[in-house]
Amino acid sequence: MCRFAMYLGHEITLESLVTEPANSIIHQSFHSSEQEEPLNGDGFGVAWYVPDLSDEPALFKEVSPAWNNLNLLSLAAVTRSNCILAHVRAATPGLPVTQLNCHPFTWSRYAFMHNGHVARFRSIRRRLLERLSDDAFHQIKGSTDSELVFALLADHLRRQPDTHDGANPLARALAKTIRDLEQLRNESGIDDPSLLNLALTDGHSAVVSRFISDTPEKANSLYYRLGERFRCEDGICRMLNDEGRGAVIVASEPLTQKKDWIPVAPNCFVIVSPDTSVSVTAIEEWS
Repeated sequence: MCRFAMYLGHEITLESLVTEPANSIIHQSFHSSEQEEPLNGDGFGVAWYVPDLSDEPALFKEVSPAWNNLNLLSLAAVTRSNCILAHVRAATPGLPVTQLNCHPFTWSRYAFMHNGHVARFRSIRRRLLERLSDDAFHQIKGSTDSELVFALLADHLRRQPDTHDGANPLARALAKTIRDLEQLRNESGIDDPSLLNLALTDGHSAVVSRFISDTPEKANSLYYRLGERFRCEDGICRMLNDEGRGAVIVASEPLTQKKDWIPVAPNCFVIVSPDTSVSVTAIEEWS
């Protein structure tokens, strides 16, 4: 069902999410603790931002399991960023394991990843494609429901006013995307639930959803952790000064001791502003 982590704050190395924490993203690739299937070995990806060089994110993806990719270990140790997305994939049955289908996905200055699935994607795929603009349609390279969701989201981002309104345009676009998916699911008479833990960032702000179109308690897990600085030293990772502001992690599972992390309520957004302040609001407030 995939696992992911997103970081926004002071610069850290990629390995601070990928390898160093006790329950790092690599650890979750072979021993996820909060889903029935512990393996997420159908590829991985990392997106990160280097604002001094580009507004667009860098991207590294491979189909090999994260736990034995030496290039990932080498890259993560020497790469620093203020905004990082890391994802390990458990492919939806029937969808191929290819590099194009690995998360995160990027477009323009945005990066996106998904944990979950669109209910009965094959039966509504064509109708979803019909909703896309030509630009969004040509953005799609792979065959996953996640990338099509991102294309739909990209159209909503294109329609947002070009304002300096922090995370609000991201939240509005993500809420409209979830609304469209739910409308199409209902119109198609699909009773199966969609699971839409979606993470979106522009490198300065971020919005992450925990959504299910079913009993809320069945939603995929999601947590966040905030403080002044996230630091890993001698194999121990911790968030410094819980009362401070400067670093935020939103993740499918706690990367460190679970008691230190705050669970996200179902059908809510975690909204991270450019100053790394965090709010948790109901998704329906943004529709």
